[in-house]
Amino acid sequence: MTTTYQELHRPQFHFTAKTNWINDPNGLVYLDGVWHLYFQHNPESTVWGNMTWGHAVSDDLIHWRQLEHAMFPDEHGTMFSGSAVVDHEDTAGFGAGAIVFLYTAAGRHVDPPRQFTQCLAWSADNGMTLTKYEGNPVLGWIEGDNRDPKISWHAASRQWIMPLFLADDRFTLYGSKDLKSWTHRQDLRLEGDRECPDFFPLVDESGEERWVFWGANGLYRIGRFDGTTFTPETPVLTCENGRNGYAAQTWSNVPDGRCIQISWMAGGLFPEMPFNHQMSIPVTLELAGSGEAARLRRWPVREVESLRERKVRIEQVTIAPGSPVAPKTDAKLMDVSFTVRRGDGRALNVNIRGQALTFAWDEKEMRFAGGQAPGMVKGRAFAPLPEGESLDVRLLIDRTSVEVFLNGGDVSASYCFLPGAYERPLVLQSWQGNSTLERLELFELSSIWQ
Repeated sequence: MTTTYQELHRPQFHFTAKTNWINDPNGLVYLDGVWHLYFQHNPESTVWGNMTWGHAVSDDLIHWRQLEHAMFPDEHGTMFSGSAVVDHEDTAGFGAGAIVFLYTAAGRHVDPPRQFTQCLAWSADNGMTLTKYEGNPVLGWIEGDNRDPKISWHAASRQWIMPLFLADDRFTLYGSKDLKSWTHRQDLRLEGDRECPDFFPLVDESGEERWVFWGANGLYRIGRFDGTTFTPETPVLTCENGRNGYAAQTWSNVPDGRCIQISWMAGGLFPEMPFNHQMSIPVTLELAGSGEAARLRRWPVREVESLRERKVRIEQVTIAPGSPVAPKTDAKLMDVSFTVRRGDGRALNVNIRGQALTFAWDEKEMRFAGGQAPGMVKGRAFAPLPEGESLDVRLLIDRTSVEVFLNGGDVSASYCFLPGAYERPLVLQSWQGNSTLERLELFELSSIWQ
Protein backbone atom coordinates (compact mmCIF):
# COMPACT_ATOMS: atom_id res chain seq x y z
CA MET A 1 0.00 0.00 0.00
CA THR A 2 1.50 3.34 -1.06
CA THR A 3 1.82 6.19 1.43
CA THR A 4 2.93 8.83 -1.08
CA TYR A 5 1.10 12.13 -0.44
CA GLN A 6 -0.13 10.81 2.94
CA GLU A 7 3.02 11.42 5.00
CA LEU A 8 2.76 13.16 8.38
CA HIS A 9 3.76 16.66 7.23
CA ARG A 10 2.61 16.45 3.59
CA PRO A 11 0.41 19.44 2.62
CA GLN A 12 -2.96 18.15 1.47
CA PHE A 13 -4.24 20.93 -0.79
CA HIS A 14 -1.00 22.68 -1.75
CA PHE A 15 1.28 21.38 -4.46
CA THR A 16 4.40 19.46 -3.43
CA ALA A 17 6.68 17.26 -5.51
CA LYS A 18 6.44 13.53 -4.95
CA THR A 19 10.02 13.61 -3.69
CA ASN A 20 12.92 16.00 -3.18
CA TRP A 21 13.46 19.73 -3.22
CA ILE A 22 11.36 22.34 -5.03
CA ASN A 23 11.55 26.12 -5.20
CA ASP A 24 10.39 28.79 -7.70
CA PRO A 25 7.31 28.21 -9.88
CA ASN A 26 8.31 28.46 -13.57
CA GLY A 27 6.71 28.48 -17.01
CA LEU A 28 3.15 29.08 -15.81
CA VAL A 29 0.87 28.81 -18.82
CA TYR A 30 -2.69 27.69 -19.70
CA LEU A 31 -3.56 26.01 -22.99
CA ASP A 32 -6.45 23.83 -24.18
CA GLY A 33 -7.94 23.20 -20.76
CA VAL A 34 -4.64 22.45 -19.03
CA TRP A 35 -2.87 24.55 -16.39
CA HIS A 36 0.89 23.97 -16.46
CA LEU A 37 3.08 24.39 -13.40
CA TYR A 38 6.78 23.91 -14.08
CA PHE A 39 9.05 24.37 -11.08
CA GLN A 40 12.64 24.44 -9.88
CA HIS A 41 13.45 20.91 -8.75
CA ASN A 42 16.37 18.84 -7.55
CA PRO A 43 15.49 15.31 -8.70
CA GLU A 44 18.27 13.78 -6.59
CA SER A 45 17.98 15.29 -3.12
CA THR A 46 15.78 17.11 -0.60
CA VAL A 47 18.24 20.05 -0.55
CA TRP A 48 18.85 22.71 -3.21
CA GLY A 49 21.05 21.83 -6.20
CA ASN A 50 21.15 20.28 -9.69
CA MET A 51 18.39 22.62 -10.84
CA THR A 52 16.02 20.88 -13.24
CA TRP A 53 12.53 21.86 -14.40
CA GLY A 54 9.84 19.70 -12.84
CA HIS A 55 6.36 19.66 -14.37
CA ALA A 56 2.81 19.26 -13.08
CA VAL A 57 -0.57 19.78 -14.73
CA SER A 58 -4.11 20.48 -13.56
CA ASP A 59 -7.53 21.01 -15.06
CA ASP A 60 -8.77 23.12 -12.14
CA LEU A 61 -5.73 24.87 -10.53
CA ILE A 62 -6.24 22.74 -7.41
CA HIS A 63 -5.70 19.05 -8.20
CA TRP A 64 -2.20 18.49 -9.61
CA ARG A 65 -0.57 15.56 -11.38
CA GLN A 66 3.21 15.48 -11.55
CA LEU A 67 4.70 14.43 -14.90
CA GLU A 68 8.21 13.60 -16.10
CA HIS A 69 10.88 16.28 -15.79
CA ALA A 70 10.72 18.90 -18.53
CA MET A 71 14.31 20.21 -18.82
CA PHE A 72 17.66 19.00 -17.50
CA PRO A 73 21.02 20.79 -17.12
CA ASP A 74 23.10 21.05 -20.30
CA GLU A 75 26.37 22.55 -21.53
CA HIS A 76 25.00 26.09 -21.00
CA GLY A 77 24.19 25.52 -17.32
CA THR A 78 21.62 24.23 -14.90
CA MET A 79 17.97 25.12 -15.50
CA PHE A 80 17.17 28.22 -13.44
CA SER A 81 13.87 30.09 -13.41
CA GLY A 82 11.91 31.21 -16.45
CA SER A 83 8.47 31.65 -17.96
CA ALA A 84 6.22 30.64 -20.87
CA VAL A 85 3.78 32.17 -23.34
CA VAL A 86 1.50 30.86 -26.08
CA ASP A 87 2.72 32.25 -29.41
CA HIS A 88 -0.67 32.56 -31.07
CA GLU A 89 0.65 34.53 -34.08
CA ASP A 90 3.76 32.38 -34.67
CA THR A 91 6.15 35.27 -34.07
CA ALA A 92 8.97 32.83 -33.23
CA GLY A 93 8.40 30.49 -36.19
CA PHE A 94 7.63 27.32 -34.24
CA GLY A 95 4.01 27.27 -35.36
CA ALA A 96 0.90 29.20 -34.36
CA GLY A 97 -0.13 28.18 -30.84
CA ALA A 98 3.27 26.79 -29.84
CA ILE A 99 4.31 27.36 -26.23
CA VAL A 100 7.60 29.26 -26.03
CA PHE A 101 9.75 29.21 -22.89
CA LEU A 102 12.50 31.60 -21.82
CA TYR A 103 14.75 30.46 -18.99
CA THR A 104 18.12 31.13 -17.41
CA ALA A 105 21.01 28.75 -18.04
CA ALA A 106 23.07 29.06 -14.85
CA GLY A 107 26.53 28.53 -16.26
CA ARG A 108 28.32 28.89 -12.94
CA HIS A 109 26.96 25.49 -11.94
CA VAL A 110 28.52 23.46 -14.79
CA ASP A 111 32.09 22.37 -15.50
CA PRO A 112 33.82 24.36 -16.85
CA PRO A 113 31.93 27.33 -15.31
CA ARG A 114 30.21 29.78 -17.66
CA GLN A 115 28.26 33.02 -17.39
CA PHE A 116 24.50 33.11 -16.83
CA THR A 117 22.59 33.48 -20.12
CA GLN A 118 18.98 33.48 -21.28
CA CYS A 119 17.84 30.55 -23.40
CA LEU A 120 14.73 29.48 -25.31
CA ALA A 121 12.77 26.24 -25.57
CA TRP A 122 9.47 25.48 -27.30
CA SER A 123 6.69 22.92 -27.38
CA ALA A 124 4.24 21.96 -30.12
CA ASP A 125 2.39 19.34 -28.04
CA ASN A 126 0.78 21.47 -25.31
CA GLY A 127 3.84 21.59 -23.08
CA MET A 128 4.34 17.84 -22.83
CA THR A 129 7.71 17.89 -24.64
CA LEU A 130 10.11 20.84 -24.51
CA THR A 131 12.73 21.26 -27.25
CA LYS A 132 15.67 23.54 -26.56
CA TYR A 133 16.42 26.05 -29.33
CA GLU A 134 19.56 25.19 -31.28
CA GLY A 135 20.57 28.87 -31.36
CA ASN A 136 20.78 29.22 -27.58
CA PRO A 137 21.50 31.46 -25.82
CA VAL A 138 19.14 34.10 -27.24
CA LEU A 139 20.46 36.77 -24.85
CA GLY A 140 24.04 36.72 -23.70
CA TRP A 141 25.50 37.63 -20.36
CA ILE A 142 24.86 41.21 -19.17
CA GLU A 143 26.29 41.30 -15.65
CA GLY A 144 26.52 39.26 -12.47
CA ASP A 145 24.08 36.36 -12.28
CA ASN A 146 21.49 38.05 -14.53
CA ARG A 147 18.46 35.77 -14.52
CA ASP A 148 14.74 34.96 -14.24
CA PRO A 149 13.11 36.10 -17.53
CA LYS A 150 9.32 36.61 -17.27
CA ILE A 151 7.90 37.29 -20.72
CA SER A 152 4.56 38.94 -21.50
CA TRP A 153 2.89 40.51 -24.53
CA HIS A 154 2.52 44.30 -24.87
CA ALA A 155 -0.41 44.66 -27.25
CA ALA A 156 -0.07 48.36 -28.06
CA SER A 157 3.51 48.04 -29.36
CA ARG A 158 3.04 44.47 -30.59
CA GLN A 159 6.12 43.09 -28.91
CA TRP A 160 7.20 40.68 -26.21
CA ILE A 161 8.57 42.24 -23.04
CA MET A 162 11.10 40.51 -20.78
CA PRO A 163 12.23 41.78 -17.36
CA LEU A 164 15.44 40.33 -15.92
CA PHE A 165 17.12 40.55 -12.54
CA LEU A 166 20.63 42.04 -12.66
CA ALA A 167 22.05 42.49 -9.14
CA ASP A 168 21.15 44.07 -5.77
CA ASP A 169 17.77 45.79 -6.37
CA ARG A 170 18.43 46.44 -10.08
CA PHE A 171 16.44 45.02 -12.98
CA THR A 172 16.25 45.54 -16.73
CA LEU A 173 13.59 45.36 -19.46
CA TYR A 174 14.11 43.94 -22.96
CA GLY A 175 11.76 43.82 -25.95
CA SER A 176 11.44 41.44 -28.91
CA LYS A 177 9.24 40.88 -31.97
CA ASP A 178 10.14 37.19 -32.33
CA LEU A 179 11.20 35.93 -28.86
CA LYS A 180 14.71 35.29 -30.26
CA SER A 181 16.28 38.72 -30.84
CA TRP A 182 16.11 40.98 -27.80
CA THR A 183 16.70 44.75 -27.54
CA HIS A 184 17.34 46.69 -24.33
CA ARG A 185 14.48 48.99 -23.33
CA GLN A 186 15.09 50.26 -19.79
CA ASP A 187 16.96 49.70 -16.53
CA LEU A 188 15.04 50.18 -13.30
CA ARG A 189 15.16 49.55 -9.56
CA LEU A 190 12.78 48.03 -7.03
CA GLU A 191 14.18 49.18 -3.72
CA GLY A 192 14.25 46.46 -1.08
CA ASP A 193 13.66 43.57 -3.48
CA ARG A 194 15.60 41.36 -5.83
CA GLU A 195 15.36 38.52 -8.39
CA CYS A 196 12.33 36.72 -9.92
CA PRO A 197 10.63 39.77 -11.48
CA ASP A 198 7.14 39.73 -12.91
CA PHE A 199 5.66 42.45 -15.12
CA PHE A 200 2.00 42.34 -16.08
CA PRO A 201 -0.97 44.58 -16.97
CA LEU A 202 -4.16 45.07 -14.95
CA VAL A 203 -7.13 47.38 -15.40
CA ASP A 204 -7.68 49.76 -12.50
CA GLU A 205 -11.02 50.94 -11.11
CA SER A 206 -11.12 53.88 -13.56
CA GLY A 207 -10.95 51.42 -16.46
CA GLU A 208 -7.37 52.31 -17.48
CA GLU A 209 -4.55 49.86 -18.04
CA ARG A 210 -1.71 49.91 -15.52
CA TRP A 211 1.40 47.72 -15.36
CA VAL A 212 2.69 46.09 -12.18
CA PHE A 213 6.41 45.48 -11.65
CA TRP A 214 6.89 42.79 -8.98
CA GLY A 215 9.92 41.30 -7.18
CA ALA A 216 10.59 38.02 -5.39
CA ASN A 217 9.86 39.37 -1.89
CA GLY A 218 6.38 40.53 -2.91
CA LEU A 219 7.25 44.23 -3.25
CA TYR A 220 5.83 46.04 -6.28
CA ARG A 221 5.17 49.35 -8.05
CA ILE A 222 2.25 50.30 -10.31
CA GLY A 223 2.60 52.61 -13.29
CA ARG A 224 2.26 53.14 -17.01
CA PHE A 225 4.18 51.34 -19.75
CA ASP A 226 4.41 52.54 -23.36
CA GLY A 227 6.43 49.66 -24.78
CA THR A 228 9.76 51.31 -24.01
CA THR A 229 9.56 52.93 -20.58
CA PHE A 230 7.86 51.90 -17.35
CA THR A 231 6.86 55.04 -15.43
CA PRO A 232 5.92 54.22 -11.82
CA GLU A 233 3.00 56.12 -10.30
CA THR A 234 3.17 54.60 -6.80
CA PRO A 235 5.93 54.17 -4.25
CA VAL A 236 7.27 50.69 -3.54
CA LEU A 237 4.39 48.77 -1.94
CA THR A 238 4.11 45.43 -0.17
CA CYS A 239 1.70 42.70 -1.27
CA GLU A 240 3.23 39.62 0.40
CA ASN A 241 3.25 40.46 4.11
CA GLY A 242 4.20 37.02 5.41
CA ARG A 243 7.54 35.41 6.08
CA ASN A 244 7.24 32.56 3.62
CA GLY A 245 5.77 33.76 0.32
CA TYR A 246 8.51 34.15 -2.31
CA ALA A 247 9.23 34.19 -6.07
CA ALA A 248 5.57 34.53 -7.14
CA GLN A 249 4.74 34.31 -10.83
CA THR A 250 1.53 34.87 -12.82
CA TRP A 251 0.05 32.49 -15.38
CA SER A 252 -0.01 33.52 -19.04
CA ASN A 253 -2.86 32.94 -21.52
CA VAL A 254 -5.51 32.69 -18.77
CA PRO A 255 -8.82 32.09 -20.58
CA ASP A 256 -11.26 34.20 -18.52
CA GLY A 257 -9.34 37.44 -18.03
CA ARG A 258 -8.22 36.73 -14.47
CA CYS A 259 -4.67 37.48 -13.35
CA ILE A 260 -3.65 34.37 -11.37
CA GLN A 261 -0.48 34.02 -9.32
CA ILE A 262 1.25 31.29 -7.31
CA SER A 263 4.25 31.51 -4.95
CA TRP A 264 6.92 29.26 -3.57
CA MET A 265 6.39 28.99 0.20
CA ALA A 266 10.03 29.18 1.24
CA GLY A 267 11.52 28.46 4.65
CA GLY A 268 9.12 25.78 5.85
CA LEU A 269 10.21 22.72 7.80
CA PHE A 270 9.36 19.17 6.75
CA PRO A 271 11.44 17.00 9.08
CA GLU A 272 12.47 13.63 7.63
CA MET A 273 9.93 13.88 4.81
CA PRO A 274 10.77 12.57 1.30
CA PHE A 275 9.96 16.03 -0.13
CA ASN A 276 10.96 19.59 0.77
CA HIS A 277 8.84 22.74 0.38
CA GLN A 278 5.44 23.54 -1.08
CA MET A 279 3.69 26.04 -3.35
CA SER A 280 1.04 28.50 -2.20
CA ILE A 281 -2.59 28.27 -3.19
CA PRO A 282 -3.19 30.12 -6.50
CA VAL A 283 -4.59 33.62 -5.97
CA THR A 284 -6.35 36.18 -8.15
CA LEU A 285 -4.83 39.67 -8.40
CA GLU A 286 -6.92 42.81 -8.89
CA LEU A 287 -6.31 46.54 -8.62
CA ALA A 288 -8.19 48.56 -6.02
CA GLY A 289 -8.24 52.31 -6.58
CA SER A 290 -6.56 54.12 -9.47
CA GLY A 291 -3.56 56.28 -10.29
CA GLU A 292 -1.28 56.99 -7.33
CA ALA A 293 -3.85 55.40 -4.99
CA ALA A 294 -3.91 52.04 -6.83
CA ARG A 295 -3.08 48.98 -4.76
CA LEU A 296 -2.99 45.24 -5.41
CA ARG A 297 -5.62 43.03 -3.84
CA ARG A 298 -5.03 39.26 -3.59
CA TRP A 299 -7.67 36.54 -3.04
CA PRO A 300 -7.73 32.72 -3.32
CA VAL A 301 -8.99 31.43 -6.66
CA ARG A 302 -12.65 30.39 -6.58
CA GLU A 303 -11.67 26.81 -7.46
CA VAL A 304 -10.62 26.30 -3.82
CA GLU A 305 -14.31 26.07 -2.94
CA SER A 306 -14.51 22.70 -4.71
CA LEU A 307 -12.67 21.19 -1.71
CA ARG A 308 -15.26 22.31 0.84
CA GLU A 309 -17.06 19.64 2.85
CA ARG A 310 -18.64 19.91 6.32
CA LYS A 311 -19.54 23.46 7.41
CA VAL A 312 -19.54 24.95 10.92
CA ARG A 313 -21.12 28.35 11.69
CA ILE A 314 -20.97 30.60 14.72
CA GLU A 315 -23.02 33.80 15.04
CA GLN A 316 -22.68 36.86 17.30
CA VAL A 317 -20.69 35.77 20.34
CA THR A 318 -18.51 37.68 22.80
CA ILE A 319 -14.89 36.54 23.09
CA ALA A 320 -13.86 37.37 26.65
CA PRO A 321 -10.57 36.69 28.46
CA GLY A 322 -10.81 33.17 29.87
CA SER A 323 -13.77 32.34 27.59
CA PRO A 324 -12.32 31.30 24.25
CA VAL A 325 -14.40 30.34 21.23
CA ALA A 326 -13.61 27.04 19.50
CA PRO A 327 -15.58 25.83 16.46
CA LYS A 328 -16.66 22.19 16.76
CA THR A 329 -14.22 20.50 14.42
CA ASP A 330 -11.22 18.19 14.54
CA ALA A 331 -10.13 19.04 11.01
CA LYS A 332 -6.55 19.83 10.03
CA LEU A 333 -7.57 21.25 6.64
CA MET A 334 -9.79 24.31 6.88
CA ASP A 335 -11.12 27.31 4.97
CA VAL A 336 -12.18 29.77 7.68
CA SER A 337 -13.82 33.18 7.31
CA PHE A 338 -14.84 35.42 10.21
CA THR A 339 -15.64 39.02 11.06
CA VAL A 340 -14.52 40.36 14.43
CA ARG A 341 -15.02 43.70 16.18
CA ARG A 342 -12.19 44.80 18.41
CA GLY A 343 -14.22 46.12 21.34
CA ASP A 344 -11.97 47.00 24.27
CA GLY A 345 -9.60 44.05 23.80
CA ARG A 346 -5.87 44.59 23.39
CA ALA A 347 -5.40 41.62 21.06
CA LEU A 348 -7.12 38.63 19.50
CA ASN A 349 -5.19 35.35 19.38
CA VAL A 350 -6.24 32.75 16.83
CA ASN A 351 -4.62 29.50 17.89
CA ILE A 352 -4.07 27.33 14.80
CA ARG A 353 -3.07 23.78 15.73
CA GLY A 354 -0.99 25.05 18.62
CA GLN A 355 0.50 28.11 16.87
CA ALA A 356 -0.73 31.63 17.58
CA LEU A 357 -1.83 34.10 14.92
CA THR A 358 -2.14 37.40 16.82
CA PHE A 359 -4.08 40.50 15.84
CA ALA A 360 -2.55 43.20 18.06
CA TRP A 361 -5.14 45.97 17.92
CA ASP A 362 -3.14 48.75 19.62
CA GLU A 363 -0.02 48.17 17.53
CA LYS A 364 -2.08 47.62 14.35
CA GLU A 365 -0.05 44.49 13.67
CA MET A 366 -0.67 40.88 12.75
CA ARG A 367 1.96 38.38 13.93
CA PHE A 368 2.36 34.63 13.54
CA ALA A 369 4.40 32.60 16.01
CA GLY A 370 4.94 29.44 13.99
CA GLY A 371 7.59 28.67 11.44
CA GLN A 372 10.44 30.83 12.71
CA ALA A 373 13.18 28.57 11.40
CA PRO A 374 16.77 29.17 10.28
CA GLY A 375 16.98 29.78 6.56
CA MET A 376 13.66 31.61 6.24
CA VAL A 377 13.70 33.99 3.29
CA LYS A 378 12.44 37.07 5.09
CA GLY A 379 12.58 38.35 8.62
CA ARG A 380 9.22 40.14 8.61
CA ALA A 381 7.96 40.01 12.16
CA PHE A 382 4.51 41.45 11.50
CA ALA A 383 1.98 42.51 8.87
CA PRO A 384 -0.05 45.74 9.03
CA LEU A 385 -3.66 45.59 10.19
CA PRO A 386 -6.18 47.59 8.15
CA GLU A 387 -7.79 50.57 9.85
CA GLY A 388 -11.21 50.21 11.45
CA GLU A 389 -12.96 48.61 14.40
CA SER A 390 -14.12 45.62 12.34
CA LEU A 391 -11.87 43.14 10.57
CA ASP A 392 -12.74 40.50 7.94
CA VAL A 393 -10.38 37.51 8.04
CA ARG A 394 -10.00 34.49 5.79
CA LEU A 395 -7.61 31.65 6.65
CA LEU A 396 -6.58 28.73 4.45
CA ILE A 397 -5.09 26.17 6.83
CA ASP A 398 -3.16 23.12 5.63
CA ARG A 399 -0.99 20.69 7.58
CA THR A 400 2.09 22.91 7.43
CA SER A 401 0.90 26.35 6.32
CA VAL A 402 -1.65 29.09 6.80
CA GLU A 403 -2.44 31.80 4.26
CA VAL A 404 -4.15 34.92 5.60
CA PHE A 405 -6.33 37.39 3.68
CA LEU A 406 -7.70 40.50 5.41
CA ASN A 407 -10.59 42.74 4.29
CA GLY A 408 -11.14 41.06 0.96
CA GLY A 409 -7.44 40.73 0.15
CA ASP A 410 -6.24 44.26 0.99
CA VAL A 411 -3.60 42.55 3.17
CA SER A 412 -2.32 39.02 2.53
CA ALA A 413 0.38 36.91 4.16
CA SER A 414 1.82 33.40 3.74
CA TYR A 415 3.22 31.42 6.67
CA CYS A 416 4.69 27.96 7.11
CA PHE A 417 4.57 26.18 10.46
CA LEU A 418 4.83 22.90 12.28
CA PRO A 419 1.94 22.22 14.69
CA GLY A 420 2.39 22.39 18.44
CA ALA A 421 0.37 20.65 21.13
CA TYR A 422 -3.34 21.50 21.08
CA GLU A 423 -6.77 20.32 22.16
CA ARG A 424 -8.77 22.07 19.44
CA PRO A 425 -7.35 22.87 15.97
CA LEU A 426 -8.85 26.38 15.98
CA VAL A 427 -9.42 28.56 19.07
CA LEU A 428 -10.13 32.31 19.27
CA GLN A 429 -9.03 34.07 22.47
CA SER A 430 -9.31 37.74 23.46
CA TRP A 431 -6.62 39.37 25.60
CA GLN A 432 -7.15 42.21 28.13
CA GLY A 433 -10.71 42.99 27.13
CA ASN A 434 -13.59 41.69 25.04
CA SER A 435 -13.93 41.30 21.29
CA THR A 436 -17.09 40.40 19.40
CA LEU A 437 -17.17 37.60 16.87
CA GLU A 438 -19.93 38.73 14.53
CA ARG A 439 -19.86 35.59 12.42
CA LEU A 440 -17.59 32.65 11.65
CA GLU A 441 -17.90 30.15 8.82
CA LEU A 442 -15.58 27.16 8.75
CA PHE A 443 -15.37 24.58 5.97
CA GLU A 444 -13.50 21.38 6.46
CA LEU A 445 -11.56 20.66 3.28
CA SER A 446 -10.83 17.47 1.38
CA SER A 447 -7.37 16.43 0.23
CA ILE A 448 -6.36 16.92 -3.40
CA TRP A 449 -4.39 13.66 -3.25
CA GLN A 450 -7.36 11.32 -2.70
